Amino acid sequence: MIRDAPSLFVWSLSEQRLSSFDAFLEHYATTVVFYGSGKAALRDGLAGLVEPGQNVLIPAYLPDAVAEPFHDLGLEARYYAIQENLAPDLADIERRIDDETAAVMSVNYFGFPQPGLEEFVSLVDEYDCYHIDDNAHGPFSVDNGTLLGTRGSLGVTSLWKLLPIPNGAVLYCNDDDVVDRLEPSSFAGVSDRVTVSDCHFVLKSVLVDLLSANPTVRRSVTDLVTGRGRAPSIPNPADRYEADKVPMSKLSSHVVEDVNPSAIRDSRRSNYRAWRRIFDAVDDVEPLFESLPRGICPQVFPVRTPTPQRLLAELERCGVTGGHTWPRLSSTVTEDPAYEVSTNLAREVVVLPVHQHIDPSSIDAVGDRLRW
Repeated sequence: MIRDAPSLFVWSLSEQRLSSFDAFLEHYATTVVFYGSGKAALRDGLAGLVEPGQNVLIPAYLPDAVAEPFHDLGLEARYYAIQENLAPDLADIERRIDDETAAVMSVNYFGFPQPGLEEFVSLVDEYDCYHIDDNAHGPFSVDNGTLLGTRGSLGVTSLWKLLPIPNGAVLYCNDDDVVDRLEPSSFAGVSDRVTVSDCHFVLKSVLVDLLSANPTVRRSVTDLVTGRGRAPSIPNPADRYEADKVPMSKLSSHVVEDVNPSAIRDSRRSNYRAWRRIFDAVDDVEPLFESLPRGICPQVFPVRTPTPQRLLAELERCGVTGGHTWPRLSSTVTEDPAYEVSTNLAREVVVLPVHQHIDPSSIDAVGDRLRW
């Protein structure tokens, strides 16, 4: 069975104890601060740079909760359209930007560098706005020698999306002005003790491992183990955002200290290529990216298909439990025809797991069983 996330239990038994993450950050970034979530990090990074009543431009192709840090700061979140290749629609940005625009966000989707970034940066600089480099998906992705997330005035990345940890994110302060105005909140940094949430995550991780060999039993406890150790389902984006305003957990910090970014990147790239071999020969399912550039650490393997539910059902029959469409959009986006591209992408893009504890042969075996 191919699961949707790395296993903490497997990690503890097999991962080499290489304390290389600090060296990785020191090599590529200047000022960094740890947080429990990327949205909380983004809130702190912007707090000293903006005034209530201003606005921030963000791509329409994003989960609904991404706007919450801006609302928290009294900012208007304005969505802008994107193109089919995930590049910003620069004409739409220019239509929506005004004298009250404090910042504009770019996104490195699925761990890949934002297409059209050079033109985007020129436009943002022309209007004298801060550039937010949203790198939630690619904490170990390096593009032409530059760590994704460090190409804007400030950037954020989410460690928990690639690692078997309950939470964890990084704020990158890439501009002297951002550094000077940063006043970390109470939810910055790392917790100084192991919490009940840490223990809850460990117990659920072990439970998932024990049940992974029995899909029927595993599905019966889906409600218990969803969220990878986070709190029970919280009904709306604002409440989820508030619940994530916590420091990085002690457990997360312990695991992160020992990660080997290069080894994780190599494993994920191998699994990405294994999926690519399968879907290059499948009709009506198209990989979202034409190539896998050197240095990129993919978060998932994204494909686009006009029949996503059929694909997901067939993958589940083949033992793949981690596939899903992405993301859940804001109603502001889905109800506006100006964002048709984003709405279509959210309906048709399916993401498949490539995490570092998958053996590429398991993905090859899915290809042997796939009926399409």
